[in-house]
Amino acid sequence: MRYRIVGSIMPAVEMQLQAGESIYTQTGGMSWMSDGILMNTNARGGFMKGLGRMFTGESFFMTTYTSQRENAEIAFSSTVPGEILPLDLRKYGSMICQKGAFLCAQEQVTADAVFTKKLSSGLFGGEGFILQELRGNGMAFLEIDGNKVEKDLEPGEVIKVDTGNVAAFETSVSYDIEMVKGGMNMFLGGEGLFMTKLTGPGHVILQTQNFSEFVGRIKQYIPTRND
Repeated sequence: MRYRIVGSIMPAVEMQLQAGESIYTQTGGMSWMSDGILMNTNARGGFMKGLGRMFTGESFFMTTYTSQRENAEIAFSSTVPGEILPLDLRKYGSMICQKGAFLCAQEQVTADAVFTKKLSSGLFGGEGFILQELRGNGMAFLEIDGNKVEKDLEPGEVIKVDTGNVAAFETSVSYDIEMVKGGMNMFLGGEGLFMTKLTGPGHVILQTQNFSEFVGRIKQYIPTRND
């Protein structure tokens, strides 16, 4: 498989598949494709895996596209302004991702729902109890809200991140929630009551846009009709 990222504000990943190569995505994720690609939609992995995907913000059904000839082309587009991040899981083994980050992946990659390890992280972490784990020996592509910022944490090194700005991290990274200290900071600081605490070692991918916060700001300018 060869690929390239096209566009900047609303990018797409355009791929060139060889005969027999497959790529899968959630339903509705494909943007354009050439002739010679077979489309197959099913509950990938069965009912329980499909149900788990729904809780991670993905669709119950997944669609697999398999090339029937050499150099067939297919493209998948982002749904929000930001970046598309190619992720070679042969380098990391597995990565934990935020809800809705998964765009598409090769057949060698599995995407499964995982529960946060601590109740506090699930309740206050901004992503709920369920995140998504990608693992395998292939390429996956993530949607990043805004721009990506990548960091490699040393053992014991800590980074505190505003809720919603965590895109993905290695499974070796510890994920927890920490309450903002000080009453003035908690209620007047504008950052909410909790922050995400990531502790190394491992690779961390942050995103500059908190999309939920962005939507909230837009909503306040939408006219409402008073009945």
